[in-house]
Amino acid sequence: MTLTIALALAAGAAIGVLLGLLGGGGSILTVPVLVFALGLDLDEAIPISLIVVGAASAVGAVPKIRAHLVQWRLAAVFATAGIPATFLGSALGRQLPQTVVMVGFAMVMVVAGARMLADTGDTGTACRVGNSGINWRRCASRSIPVGFAVGVMTGLFGVGGGFLIVPALVLMLGVEMRIAVGTSLLVIVANSAAGLVAQLGGGVTVDPATTIGFAGAAIAASLIAGRFGSRVDTRRLQHWFAYLVFAVAAYVLLDTLVLS
Repeated sequence: MTLTIALALAAGAAIGVLLGLLGGGGSILTVPVLVFALGLDLDEAIPISLIVVGAASAVGAVPKIRAHLVQWRLAAVFATAGIPATFLGSALGRQLPQTVVMVGFAMVMVVAGARMLADTGDTGTACRVGNSGINWRRCASRSIPVGFAVGVMTGLFGVGGGFLIVPALVLMLGVEMRIAVGTSLLVIVANSAAGLVAQLGGGVTVDPATTIGFAGAAIAASLIAGRFGSRVDTRRLQHWFAYLVFAVAAYVLLDTLVLS
């Protein structure tokens, strides 16, 4: 048990450093670390990941809220579509074999890595009306399906989905990047909380010591690392992290389809 807690603390700290330096994208490795490094079942790893993702996003959202860098109405639209979808994703995960879920998770990792490499910071104008704001009626058909898809992924895989929310806000709705990031964090908090309720409501149990150790180390390390974020070439680090995500996705597929 002592070794397990030590591993949980070390792994959580590593994830926390990535979260602090990169933001929410670092959480994409949480489930693989819990499954392959700590040897947890997927059913145990997903709720722990949701705790880490939700707590880290909540901590990151506070300064964004204080600086008025959030779009509350957009966050409400995405969360309204996403919260019910997390329960659907959780229910779906209980019906699918772990092999299918892990292969799907690897595919999500590939998409996340590709988004990190393709991130240009450009802002779209598809849903904007001059300088007067967002055409809500026109953009509902765009934002609701994305919010729903992110919710399903949160419940099914235990990921926050910021790699989809932020591009949707920036490229499809024309939201400024800094506001998109703050808005995305609010959506992730709401979806993660709903996903955790869905997971625990489905009879999933987690070891309290491992959960507290991993989540606590991740959050503490993210806060410390976040202080050094301005001194790091985040764009270059994000690209290297994308390559790491590709490598882990390949390992997940190899272990799931060949070695197991």
